[in-house]
Amino acid sequence: MSDLQSSVDSHEQSAAEQRLATPEGRLEFIKATLSCWLGTTMEYVDFALYGLATGLVFSKVFFPNVSPKIALLSSFATYSVGFVARPIGAIFFGRLGDRKGRKFVLVTTIALMGISTTLIGFIPSYATIGIWAPLILVMLRFVQGFGAGAELSGATVMLGEYAPPKRRGLIASIIGIGSNSGTLIASAVWLLVLMLDDEDVISWGWRIPFILSAVIAIAATLIRRHVRETPVFEQEQNELKQLQAQPQTVTSTQSPVDTPSSKTSFWARNKAFFVMLGLRIGENGPSYLAQGFVIGYVVESLQVSKTVATTAVFIASLLGFFVIPFAGWLSDRYGRRIVYRWFCFLLMLYAVPAYMFLETRDPFIVGSIIVIGMCLASLGIFGVQAAYGVELFGVRNRYSKMALAKELGGIISGGTASLVASALLKHYQTWWPIAIYFAAMAGIGFFTTFFAPETRGRDLNAVEDAI
Repeated sequence: MSDLQSSVDSHEQSAAEQRLATPEGRLEFIKATLSCWLGTTMEYVDFALYGLATGLVFSKVFFPNVSPKIALLSSFATYSVGFVARPIGAIFFGRLGDRKGRKFVLVTTIALMGISTTLIGFIPSYATIGIWAPLILVMLRFVQGFGAGAELSGATVMLGEYAPPKRRGLIASIIGIGSNSGTLIASAVWLLVLMLDDEDVISWGWRIPFILSAVIAIAATLIRRHVRETPVFEQEQNELKQLQAQPQTVTSTQSPVDTPSSKTSFWARNKAFFVMLGLRIGENGPSYLAQGFVIGYVVESLQVSKTVATTAVFIASLLGFFVIPFAGWLSDRYGRRIVYRWFCFLLMLYAVPAYMFLETRDPFIVGSIIVIGMCLASLGIFGVQAAYGVELFGVRNRYSKMALAKELGGIISGGTASLVASALLKHYQTWWPIAIYFAAMAGIGFFTTFFAPETRGRDLNAVEDAI
């Protein structure tokens, strides 16, 4: 029997199981789950709203004086600004999360995201204030990204550290349901907005989804203020206090928190970081092409009706309430690594036929391709990644390492995916370079799984990383 399987089957209770054994602990678990779900919903309302708005209206509102393809490229460039800010936020808030606690950071990040997203709905158009309109948009996108850089990883860590080992994949996948809920809300609101006349959508209708997002932000902030710190972090803090209270056991050349990893090489200390980076690239790049770029591509370049794209996103989001927890359950049943590997492989197979059949411009075919792509790239694989990322890292640097790895991976892949795809389309005037780019990013995730450890059921209070 492997060490990991022994961990899953062990009768020794984890910190999470000890807390869940009490009625108060179960209530705390429910509040933590609700707060993480709402926070991730807020993050993905933000990015889905912005992604849909970028593909549908921002080129006309903020970049009206250039050609449609250049306007689309400019819109996606502002979209990428948020990703540049995310690793900065990951570094800043990640260290705070490891030192001060998960709760402290998550209250701050949701407030930053909520305020900046709502304010986007009040930006005057280019026709009103000229160049200041896109400049303000870029500034607010940066603030969004700064807060979001630690939001997703922080909520994932909190939920993973609350979950019992045997159900960690399923429970941590609720983070994915939050992202799916955000996408669903954003696409549903956009479907309603697109019922307006085109002139009204461009003039004022696009502002409604951004302003209404304040409701989710306020609810999530209020709930998080009353959530208890995770059982894993509390146990770690108690152990550190006990260790620091025994100075006689520490030599003059060793600090109380020294671990064997502090004496090893940079590569040996950070293998888990680079594994998470590769896994993130394999998920995030295809996800933003399947959910973000493809909207602008089919509407602006292929001249398919806007409602086809937004309806497909809406349908995929509904399916996500099954796909995401099912993927998490599969990772509990068969292991994180093999399930993640299969999702990446399916994405590689999907890329070329998907973009080839988009050229038919048939509404049913186009809609089906968007739905399948989102179920694989934006939903299923994300359901596996949540628990995998939490288990890869040791308790003392889990938040900071995971957040930075995911956000750097986001910049390399998702943050620039739509921009690169738009540039490829402009240069080659055809679909096949985009399909190759899609498959290449999924291939990086597939290749990384052969270097990644299996982490199912790992003790989250372990100090060392899983590899």
